[in-house]
Amino acid sequence: MALKFDQTTQNARILSVGAYRPPRVVPNSEIVDRIDSTDEWIQQRTGIQSRHFASADQSLIDMATIAAEIAIKRAGITADQIDSVIFATISYPYQAPSAATELLVRLGNTKAAAFDISAACAGFCYGVALANDMVRSRTSKYVLVIGGEKLSDFTDPDDRATAFIFADGAGAVVIGPSDEVGIGQTIWGASAESREAIVLEPSYLEYKNNPGKLDLGWPNISQQGQAVFRWAVYEIAPVALKAIEAAGLTPDTLAAFIPHQANERIIDSLAKSMKLPDSVAIARDIRTTGNTSAASIPLAMDALLIERPDLHGKSALLIGFGAGLVYAGQVVELPPKAL
Repeated sequence: MALKFDQTTQNARILSVGAYRPPRVVPNSEIVDRIDSTDEWIQQRTGIQSRHFASADQSLIDMATIAAEIAIKRAGITADQIDSVIFATISYPYQAPSAATELLVRLGNTKAAAFDISAACAGFCYGVALANDMVRSRTSKYVLVIGGEKLSDFTDPDDRATAFIFADGAGAVVIGPSDEVGIGQTIWGASAESREAIVLEPSYLEYKNNPGKLDLGWPNISQQGQAVFRWAVYEIAPVALKAIEAAGLTPDTLAAFIPHQANERIIDSLAKSMKLPDSVAIARDIRTTGNTSAASIPLAMDALLIERPDLHGKSALLIGFGAGLVYAGQVVELPPKAL
């Protein structure tokens, strides 16, 4: 007997976005002395002027809950209408149970499907891809996609390569049914042969396999900055162009470009490689938010829409890339103005 499955599909789109940045603003001047650097050097290398750090008693889930509640309200639905939660993060401090299930409890909806994605800075775009497929196949009607990080917990303040880069925050979108196509085909993949270019170490196994050593140090992010920069500049632009083509558009017909906020020099290089015209608005949230990994794209999306409300409902290229090394990109219609 053949299995039955409803083959009728529907379109999906981003209905809303919500964002949360911790109130503590950390300028470069608070960081430079410990790493023997300068504000000018950091800005020239990355574009970062300041970033946000959560307080010691503020958790990743605290931030994610605020972002999620904003997105849900702007979508015009209630938390109990969320069918699935996808939580992209690398800084939730527990292997299990998931961050997504903890968020469900906070939202008062404990029955929805829920799972985490560990795809670092590409995690949010991975989540958008999955949510799009879930809504299109009618597996879920409303999917909450969270990108959230508390990277200050996993950043060595004395590491000259990373201390000034990473920051904290959370962003969320609600993805649901649409009359028209609102999310284009996702182009994604990995350059896994270079997976050790960005790592969080030491790992649990290192502790387990070194019982005689009392202190291997707290796990912190380390990266091979030049290798990651070259990979992002030369390998990601072709992926971005494929995502634009897959959506039936050309670079000059885009309204906005919202890349992972890793480094402003990378953003500029990608825009140049894609030959984006001046008419395309480019998100540069990196300057005041830093690199928030999985949170960076929804945070940048929210900031760009505040700065440019005329972009609501317009087309935007999203592209995430990071540890793994993994990448994902898709063209989306930005959410409409909240009612």
